[in-house]
Amino acid sequence: MSDAFNERLRLIRFRRKRERSRFTQELKIIPKWLVWTSIALWVLALIIGVAVNLHDFKTGGPVFPDDSLRGDPVSSCAALIAAFTGIAIVVAAFLFMLGYVYRDAKRRDMNPVLWMLLVMILSPAYVFIGLIIYLLVREPLPYTCPQCAATVTARFNFCPSCKYNLRPACPQCQREVADNDRFCPYCATPLTHGPKTPPSAADVSPANT
Repeated sequence: MSDAFNERLRLIRFRRKRERSRFTQELKIIPKWLVWTSIALWVLALIIGVAVNLHDFKTGGPVFPDDSLRGDPVSSCAALIAAFTGIAIVVAAFLFMLGYVYRDAKRRDMNPVLWMLLVMILSPAYVFIGLIIYLLVREPLPYTCPQCAATVTARFNFCPSCKYNLRPACPQCQREVADNDRFCPYCATPLTHGPKTPPSAADVSPANT
């Protein structure tokens, strides 16, 4: 259990070092078709709602929000639009959250359907608890090897293409450091990283040739 917990802490530290994406960049993950579909449904709901409300004004039916606004169709329709917009924002936020979790889990090599269903099940009763759990336990994004630019994951110790050490440690305190650190952030020991040279033919496995 302790090894798994330490590995999880290492992955969290790794994510904080390498993933510095902004909120606006994360929003771009949400599928565009989902955004435009939500807007189209909101506009369609407004058109139908206002049309029905105006029809009730003419026919004497119940108007929104109550009959006290029967003599003021503008205020009644404005209240109807505000109510529809508030509902649309809540529904759209829920759909965008599911779309984000699906896309983000997919690019992190996690099970996108499973995580989307988990967030969807937990959200109605516990609001954003499902999203919070996902953000805490999600895997770091794959990244490129500093030496050969091959795609690797945070769980790799060495690059499978060039054997580059992906988890360099300080020679003094043996704590993990970043591959571009010049001094150990824990004990200030000067660090010397190996030169980043292209892999030799002997280091490349036959599967990669």
